[in-house]
Amino acid sequence: MLLYISAQIEGRDSIIAHIKRFPALLRSIEQIGKNTMAQFIDHIKIRARQLKKHIVLPDAMDERTIQAARIIVDEKIANISLIGSEGAVRSKAQQLDVSLEDIRIVDPEKSENLIEFVHAYFNLRKTKGMQQEQAQAAMRQPLFFGAMMVHEGMADGSVAGSMSTTGDVLRAGIQIVGLPEGITVVSSFFLMIFPKTIYSFADCAVVPDPTSEQLADIAISTAENHRKLTGEEPRVALLSFSTKGSASHVLVEKVQKATLLVKQKNANLIVDGELQLDAAIVSSVAVKKAPGSPVAGTANVLIFPDLNAGNIGYKLTQRLAGAEAVGPIIQGLKKPCYDLSRGCSVNDIVSVVAINSVAGAV
Repeated sequence: MLLYISAQIEGRDSIIAHIKRFPALLRSIEQIGKNTMAQFIDHIKIRARQLKKHIVLPDAMDERTIQAARIIVDEKIANISLIGSEGAVRSKAQQLDVSLEDIRIVDPEKSENLIEFVHAYFNLRKTKGMQQEQAQAAMRQPLFFGAMMVHEGMADGSVAGSMSTTGDVLRAGIQIVGLPEGITVVSSFFLMIFPKTIYSFADCAVVPDPTSEQLADIAISTAENHRKLTGEEPRVALLSFSTKGSASHVLVEKVQKATLLVKQKNANLIVDGELQLDAAIVSSVAVKKAPGSPVAGTANVLIFPDLNAGNIGYKLTQRLAGAEAVGPIIQGLKKPCYDLSRGCSVNDIVSVVAINSVAGAV
């Protein structure tokens, strides 16, 4: 219909010319996004260098992990420990012609902390039916040993997933590092980077159908991480297909309840809901739909009501609006334990370690 109307106004040749230019326009938008992404990551790296955090990399037998560790240490982004069999890791690095100078290798089998870690893990999980033999087997696994290093304060964060499954990364984080007081759910968020704006979207990857209580905790966790990573004051909108009671439905009530819970748990947070997307980010719409809202029209943290909406929302923003997506970034743990895509690049690992360092800062 839009093409038909435009054709009547501008003529067929003009429409064809616009269509032919469209791929070039998309490439231009994409390049702007990449430039902005690089600037953001550079800024995160600068902050990480100042913090000098110690990050463990449990997928130490992955060549990308070894190569990333070298870059991270050379660029002084963080101190790195590779977790795994020392002989095997050194042999792999030699095959890759990568120096391990100033990179620590922690071998769970040889570690003086192994017995202590087994006892600690058993005590954490014994009420769940954990047996000593199971604790011993788990602590010999780099992923769980690395998580225990984070739990015991021997490291500041963990980054895995290039070889480990998401389920195992989350399991190690939840069972060992644990959730902070007041937070009931582990979730994820994406940073959506535009040339002049950065949004945080949640949850887009972990919790399929959050309850009102979980949705409130997702909002609080995302707001905290948005502040840490962007330096901006978070302005949180809990999204719905309704704005301020414009529709009546159980799904709307879930978001309304979540908004009240956020305000009760964190009175200092700038938050509002339920809001439709346009009311949340477009000032001219906000004036009409949500007058007097502290957030409407200016939100930078967008909380989606479920995983369907969140996953579709971030992909639409990435593919059609040209935003660069950073994530999913795991949140809701006492200390950051991040998951990587198994298709990640060396540079992805370097960037995620930098983000982990900054997000873990108090």
